[in-house]
Formats: sequence, C-alpha cells, structure tokens
Amino acid sequence: MSHAMEMSKPQWLGGDDLDDDGRPRRTGTAWTASAHIITTVLGSGVLSLAWGVAQLGWVGGPAVMTLFAAVIYYTSALLADCYRSGDPVSGPRNRTYMAAVRATLGGSKVKLCGAIQFANLFGIGIGITIAAAASMLAIKRAGCYHKEGHKSECHSSISPYIAIYGIMEIAFSQIPGLDSMWWLSTLATVMSFTYSSIGISLGVAQIIANGGVRGSLTGVAVGISAAGSVTAMQKLWRSLQAFGNMAFAYGFSIVLLEIQDTLKAASPSEAKVMKKASAVSVAATTIIYLLCGCVGYAAFGDGAPDNLLTGFGFFEPFWLLDIANAAVAVHLVGTYQVITQPIFAYVELRAAAAWPDSAFVATREITLWPTRLRVNVCPLRLTWRTAYVCVTTAVSMLMPFFGSVVGLIGAISFWPLTVYFPVEMYMAQHRVPRGSTKWLCLQALSAVCLLVTVVAAAGSIADVLAEFKKHNPFSW
Repeated sequence: MSHAMEMSKPQWLGGDDLDDDGRPRRTGTAWTASAHIITTVLGSGVLSLAWGVAQLGWVGGPAVMTLFAAVIYYTSALLADCYRSGDPVSGPRNRTYMAAVRATLGGSKVKLCGAIQFANLFGIGIGITIAAAASMLAIKRAGCYHKEGHKSECHSSISPYIAIYGIMEIAFSQIPGLDSMWWLSTLATVMSFTYSSIGISLGVAQIIANGGVRGSLTGVAVGISAAGSVTAMQKLWRSLQAFGNMAFAYGFSIVLLEIQDTLKAASPSEAKVMKKASAVSVAATTIIYLLCGCVGYAAFGDGAPDNLLTGFGFFEPFWLLDIANAAVAVHLVGTYQVITQPIFAYVELRAAAAWPDSAFVATREITLWPTRLRVNVCPLRLTWRTAYVCVTTAVSMLMPFFGSVVGLIGAISFWPLTVYFPVEMYMAQHRVPRGSTKWLCLQALSAVCLLVTVVAAAGSIADVLAEFKKHNPFSW
C-alpha cells in the first residue's frame, strides 16, 4: 500500500484505543448496524399494514410499500454520505442529525431540523403509548371473548391501561442512557419477531379456514362491504391515511447517523458500510411488512382491522393472542425508551452546561433504606423525565386512535426528515449544479414526497377529528 494511501486514513489520536475524534474506538459492523435499524423500524406499526393494504387493494398496497422502501433506501444512502464533512474518510464526523445539518446547511435550518426531529420523537412516543395500552387492553378482552363468547360486548376504556403504561415508563425512564439499556433493546428485538411471527401464522391459518384468499385489486369498495358503509369521501381519506401508515413503518432516518456513528473505521468509508447495512435492513423489513400486510389482507379482506392483534380479527387460540399482545407491550416499553433518549439527553446536557455547579443537575449516590442498596440519583433526571412521561401519557388519553395517530405521525415527519434534509445536505456537500439533470431529479423526488406528506396528513387529520368526536377522554 502506498504512503499516500496510508496518509488518507484517519489518524488515531492518543493511542490505539481512540478514534480520529478522540473518542473510544468504535467497533460496529454492517451487521450490527443492520440489527440496530431493524430494531428501530420493526415496531408495532407492522400490525396496521393489513388495514393499509385493504384501503389500497392488491395493486396499490404492495406497490406503495415497495415504493416507500426504494425511497427510504435512496435517501438513507444520501444521508449516510453526510456523516463526514469534506473528505469521506478523514473529514470531521457529524455524530447526530442536527450536527450534520449544522455542518452542511447551517443557519435557521438547524433549529428547524431540531424542532421537527424532537416533535417527531414526541409524537412517536404518543403513538407507542397508545399501541402498548391497546395491546394490554386486548389481553383483557381476549379473555372476556373466550369466557363470554365472541359476540359479547367486552368493551372497556383504554385510559386505565394508558395510565399503567405511563407509570411503568416513569420507572424505566430513569435508566441513564442507551449504553445502559442494551438488555432492554435485546429483549425488545426478540419480542418484535415474536408477535410478527404470530400475526403472520394466524393470518395463514385464517386463509386456510376461509378456503381461499380475500380482497380485491382496488381495496375497500364504495358502498356496503365487509368494512361497513363507505362513502367516496371516506374511501379517499382512508386511502390517504394508509399512505401515512406505510411511511411511518419505514422511518429510521431520524437515527441513521447515530447508528452510523457506532461503526468502526473501515475501507473505503463508514458511508459505504452504512449503505450496505441500510440495503440489508430495508430488504429484510420490506419482506416482513409485505408478509404481514398481504397475509392480513388475504385473511380478512376489506374487513381487515387497523391493528391485526388488537382489532380482533382473531379470537382463538386466546392464549396465543395473549402472548402476542404481551410481546407487543414489552417491546414497546423498550422502544419508548430508545426514542425518548435523544430528548432526555439534549435537555440534560444543556442544563449541565448552563449550571455546571448546581446540585440539582449533579448525580450523587444514595442508599435505599432498608435494603442498603446504593444507587446513583440525579434530581434533574428524576423530575424532568417523570414530567415528560406524564405529558405524553396525558396526551395519549386524549387521542387513543392507534391507526389515525400512526398515519398522522408518519405523514408529518416523512418529507422533512426522510427526504428534504438528506437531499439538501447531499446537494450542498457534493455541490450539485443548479439546473443539472441530477439537481432536477432530486428536486422532483423532494416535491413528490412533499405532496405525499400533505395529502397523507390531510387524510389522517380528518380521521383523528372524526374519532375525537366519538371519544370521551374522561371515561374510565
């Protein structure tokens, strides 16, 4: 290898245990990055895809999922190139999404990116809380249906379960950071594959019991169908909402650079490794999504529920449903913690920088009586994180409409975080000439995705308003 090539590699500072930025040497690989992405993406949103396919039909459903997969992979590849500024091998690292925007675009766009990113994380927290509570409630209802019969009312308010879930999250939110919750993330990953496999298996069994595949090329028909009475306007709004559900199901751009920051320095660059990890992850996730969405639609046709496990397309075996719904609830405990850690860390780091000598910000060791167990306690962490969880819990009680909330969050966050900022940063970093073919193609992609965001958000807002009119948040 030539001397020039050796000089182009990152120079380790402070010995073999440190990377070129002075931090401990990273050890991640393409496979570990793929695992992180799949853990982030493969959430309970997969359970709403059968409903989404039902709105769009056998032609539109799989086509839209495949289209979003292609868009996500392409824009994630653009974003991966923004991990380093300047030289792709030895340039300064951008360890977070906001850091990349600051280094590449600067100005007011940094604050705009931060506001959208944190609002998105807050919204996802609400969606997760609702989904987890719905799964907890479904365990109770499954037992009721088994005991009282499938035609029994078995209705119950979701609010108490949202409160129970919030109390659990207050306790888990005291885990200091991501590096301390590897065991929770590992458990969450196992749970996600558990309930996805159960959902697919139950769908296949239902198809066999039906004696064939249900559904149509264009989805839910206007008029009287298995989905009930559907007007032309309802068909339009629900189809647009299905776009939001599918967009949300692929959302990992918000943590892509944080995952890329775990990769060890590799030849030719971390960006190449990350692109490989993204390709593997998107391909694997798309296969699971297509299986869940298409098998669910084939099993229930136009009557597919907005959540495959909690919507009670299945009643038996009730114990298997209980296992699946318990797996969803456990998985979402971990997911909530992972997606809220960036918000927790941002506030706590800024507080520590502003008041470095404050006892309220400092961490100190105390002894828990009467166990004599010694633990580290930070008053800021205890009060701030508890307050944050209480707020997301309260908002969740006001909006317990799982399908609608998923679509709205996915639609609003899809364009800015998944398309706009990656495209703008790529063009700025690579100095793409204005008016060139590449510039026009990238702008066209951004414009089309903006249109998808607007129409999908409109569909979800209409559905949320309709559901809100029917819900009493104070009914227990």
